[in-house]
Amino acid sequence: MPLTREQLAQRAAQELRDGYYVNLGIGIPTLVANYIPSGTDVMLQSENGMLGLGPFPYEGMEDPDLINAGKQTVTAIPGTSFFSSADSFGMIRGGHIDLAILGAMEVSEQGDLANWMIPGKMVKGMGGAMDLVAGVKRVVVVMEHTNKAGESKVLHACRLPLTGKQCVDLIITDLCVFEVGDSGLLLTELAPGSNSDEIKGKTEARFTVSDSLREMTL
Repeated sequence: MPLTREQLAQRAAQELRDGYYVNLGIGIPTLVANYIPSGTDVMLQSENGMLGLGPFPYEGMEDPDLINAGKQTVTAIPGTSFFSSADSFGMIRGGHIDLAILGAMEVSEQGDLANWMIPGKMVKGMGGAMDLVAGVKRVVVVMEHTNKAGESKVLHACRLPLTGKQCVDLIITDLCVFEVGDSGLLLTELAPGSNSDEIKGKTEARFTVSDSLREMTL
């Protein structure tokens, strides 16, 4: 059974490590802030100039002046700092962010990422994703395995305009987890109720199955 958005965020939060500086993309990745493991001290960064984002605010507790790069209302933790977006991108481009957790429209078996536009549809801009995939030490993608038409989003080659080439290290979908390496995709985890045959049937990309394939823990 496919994972829910909240469960995807829970699984992605397992990639956080104590002391990490982390950037969370728009969509499902923003929910990761609500599932930081107990005892893990991470600092969340946003491209619009904020270091120290907290969990999403409860309904009715939002501060309209406190937003992330996706214009979603957020909270601040003790020690939060605010600065210009130029300084924020300096952190990203300078290699000071340990991990980015991003959404995706498509990912290829080489780790190419497409997540910023669909030709013919209006977009406000490319945002910070291109800087993130070029400057961050590790990139994790969180997304649904197929699109609304039931077509694979894990492809042999991306069809949409690329955000970055060979930049993704880990793909977490609502059905499974792939590690991205020099030899391609390695299936390492299955969502509860899924099996490798189902993944093969719903994945265009080529992949191998890990000898230690296991069920996701949430």
